[in-house]
Amino acid sequence: MAELTLFADYHQIHTFNEGSQPDFADQWTGQAVADRLVVTEDAVAIGTTVNVNVAVSVEVLDGSPADDSTEFDHVAEASIRCTSGRLVVMGCTDYEPDAQRFAVEPGWLRMRICQANLDRAYEVDIDSDEDPETMERLRVQIWPAAATAQVVVKRWLPPST
Repeated sequence: MAELTLFADYHQIHTFNEGSQPDFADQWTGQAVADRLVVTEDAVAIGTTVNVNVAVSVEVLDGSPADDSTEFDHVAEASIRCTSGRLVVMGCTDYEPDAQRFAVEPGWLRMRICQANLDRAYEVDIDSDEDPETMERLRVQIWPAAATAQVVVKRWLPPST
């Protein structure tokens, strides 16, 4: 497992097949924002609550992990094709050549994106990354699996104001 701190500029973290040129600009529909996810064949944009640093853990697995969604605020899954065998994980505006890469089985992968500490991050907003108690946390789990439809397993909604 790798632990990263990534700048979620434009409220996004990107994961994609090395060599891809993902462009999510026109794909953030109302549904995508609610799902916190934009999916293309070889890339996924993860929507974040805050527009500052977030803690991201990445786990490359051999098979489907156990369901621990009760421990998280928002959980979504999507499929991605990674023909290069290397998956890039980075902040939306990070310099791609410097981004972290993960060796994966070439072909179709399943990703489970679990997000935690969303209420506290939302409340503190731009200052959320100044304290581990308020920092938004993401866990991205990746394993080889046939392509299936994206799904939101558990949905988080911002607190009412």
